[in-house]
Amino acid sequence: MSKMNRILLIALALIVAVVQAEEKDVMCSDQAWKLELKSGKLTTIFEHFTVLADGQVEDLIEGFDAPKGNAIMGVKVWASDIEEPPYMVKSIGDQIGFKVTGEIQIYKTGPEQPPRDNPYGYDIQFTPYE
Repeated sequence: MSKMNRILLIALALIVAVVQAEEKDVMCSDQAWKLELKSGKLTTIFEHFTVLADGQVEDLIEGFDAPKGNAIMGVKVWASDIEEPPYMVKSIGDQIGFKVTGEIQIYKTGPEQPPRDNPYGYDIQFTPYE
Protein backbone atom coordinates (compact mmCIF):
# COMPACT_ATOMS: atom_id res chain seq x y z
CA MET A 1 0.00 0.00 0.00
CA SER A 2 1.39 3.35 -0.94
CA LYS A 3 2.06 6.12 1.55
CA MET A 4 -0.70 8.26 0.01
CA ASN A 5 -3.28 5.46 0.37
CA ARG A 6 -2.34 5.02 4.04
CA ILE A 7 -2.74 8.75 4.66
CA LEU A 8 -6.15 8.70 2.96
CA LEU A 9 -7.25 5.67 5.00
CA ILE A 10 -6.15 7.31 8.25
CA ALA A 11 -7.96 10.54 7.31
CA LEU A 12 -11.11 8.58 6.44
CA ALA A 13 -10.93 6.65 9.72
CA LEU A 14 -10.63 9.92 11.66
CA ILE A 15 -13.62 11.40 9.84
CA VAL A 16 -15.71 8.30 10.57
CA ALA A 17 -14.65 8.37 14.23
CA VAL A 18 -15.62 12.04 14.58
CA VAL A 19 -19.02 11.47 12.93
CA GLN A 20 -19.72 8.46 15.16
CA ALA A 21 -18.75 10.43 18.27
CA GLU A 22 -21.07 13.30 17.26
CA GLU A 23 -23.95 10.87 16.64
CA LYS A 24 -23.33 9.25 20.02
CA ASP A 25 -23.38 12.67 21.75
CA VAL A 26 -26.68 13.52 20.04
CA MET A 27 -28.18 10.17 21.04
CA CYS A 28 -26.93 10.56 24.62
CA SER A 29 -28.31 14.08 24.93
CA ASP A 30 -31.60 12.91 23.38
CA GLN A 31 -31.91 10.22 26.02
CA ALA A 32 -30.51 12.40 28.82
CA TRP A 33 -33.58 14.62 29.08
CA LYS A 34 -35.82 11.54 29.39
CA LEU A 35 -33.71 10.19 32.24
CA GLU A 36 -33.59 13.59 33.91
CA LEU A 37 -37.38 13.90 33.59
CA LYS A 38 -37.92 10.45 35.13
CA SER A 39 -35.45 11.08 37.95
CA GLY A 40 -36.87 14.52 38.75
CA LYS A 41 -33.74 16.45 37.79
CA LEU A 42 -35.73 17.98 34.93
CA THR A 43 -39.07 19.35 36.05
CA THR A 44 -41.96 20.82 34.13
CA ILE A 45 -45.39 22.17 34.93
CA PHE A 46 -46.72 20.45 31.81
CA GLU A 47 -48.14 16.99 31.18
CA HIS A 48 -47.70 14.94 28.01
CA PHE A 49 -50.64 13.64 25.98
CA THR A 50 -51.39 12.05 22.62
CA VAL A 51 -54.51 13.52 21.05
CA LEU A 52 -56.67 11.95 18.32
CA ALA A 53 -59.20 14.22 16.63
CA ASP A 54 -61.84 13.27 14.08
CA GLY A 55 -62.30 15.79 11.29
CA GLN A 56 -61.83 16.90 7.72
CA VAL A 57 -58.58 17.43 5.85
CA GLU A 58 -59.02 20.61 3.84
CA ASP A 59 -56.19 22.51 2.13
CA LEU A 60 -53.16 21.48 4.17
CA ILE A 61 -50.22 23.85 4.33
CA GLU A 62 -46.85 22.88 2.91
CA GLY A 63 -45.13 20.18 4.92
CA PHE A 64 -48.27 18.11 5.53
CA ASP A 65 -49.72 15.53 3.19
CA ALA A 66 -53.06 13.74 3.32
CA PRO A 67 -55.96 13.37 0.89
CA LYS A 68 -58.87 15.75 1.37
CA GLY A 69 -61.77 14.30 3.31
CA ASN A 70 -62.38 12.38 6.51
CA ALA A 71 -59.35 11.71 8.69
CA ILE A 72 -58.11 11.29 12.20
CA MET A 73 -55.38 13.75 13.13
CA GLY A 74 -52.96 12.54 15.75
CA VAL A 75 -50.71 14.97 17.60
CA LYS A 76 -48.49 14.71 20.66
CA VAL A 77 -48.67 17.67 23.03
CA TRP A 78 -47.16 19.11 26.15
CA ALA A 79 -50.10 20.82 27.87
CA SER A 80 -50.91 22.48 31.20
CA ASP A 81 -53.58 19.88 32.03
CA ILE A 82 -56.02 17.49 30.37
CA GLU A 83 -58.40 20.39 29.61
CA GLU A 84 -55.95 22.12 27.26
CA PRO A 85 -55.38 19.52 24.46
CA PRO A 86 -58.81 19.96 22.79
CA TYR A 87 -58.12 23.68 22.35
CA MET A 88 -54.60 22.93 21.14
CA VAL A 89 -55.67 20.35 18.54
CA LYS A 90 -58.38 22.68 17.18
CA SER A 91 -55.93 25.59 16.99
CA ILE A 92 -53.21 23.48 15.36
CA GLY A 93 -55.75 22.03 12.93
CA ASP A 94 -57.00 25.47 11.94
CA GLN A 95 -53.44 26.62 11.30
CA ILE A 96 -52.50 23.69 9.06
CA GLY A 97 -55.77 23.04 7.17
CA PHE A 98 -57.60 20.45 9.28
CA LYS A 99 -61.08 21.07 10.67
CA VAL A 100 -61.98 19.16 13.84
CA THR A 101 -65.62 18.06 13.39
CA GLY A 102 -65.99 15.10 15.70
CA GLU A 103 -64.74 13.33 18.76
CA ILE A 104 -61.43 14.21 20.42
CA GLN A 105 -59.69 11.46 22.39
CA ILE A 106 -56.90 12.29 24.84
CA TYR A 107 -54.39 9.79 26.22
CA LYS A 108 -51.68 10.44 28.79
CA THR A 109 -48.51 9.12 27.12
CA GLY A 110 -44.75 9.20 27.42
CA PRO A 111 -43.00 12.01 25.52
CA GLU A 112 -40.70 11.75 22.52
CA GLN A 113 -39.71 15.43 22.67
CA PRO A 114 -38.62 17.36 25.76
CA PRO A 115 -40.87 19.93 27.42
CA ARG A 116 -40.37 23.60 26.59
CA ASP A 117 -41.26 26.85 28.30
CA ASN A 118 -44.76 26.83 26.77
CA PRO A 119 -47.28 24.17 25.71
CA TYR A 120 -46.68 22.84 22.19
CA GLY A 121 -47.61 20.06 19.80
CA TYR A 122 -45.48 17.87 17.55
CA ASP A 123 -45.49 14.68 15.43
CA ILE A 124 -48.71 15.56 13.59
CA GLN A 125 -50.04 12.66 11.53
CA PHE A 126 -53.19 11.97 9.52
CA THR A 127 -55.07 8.69 9.05
CA PRO A 128 -57.69 9.03 6.29
CA TYR A 129 -60.86 6.93 6.35
CA GLU A 130 -64.04 6.52 4.26
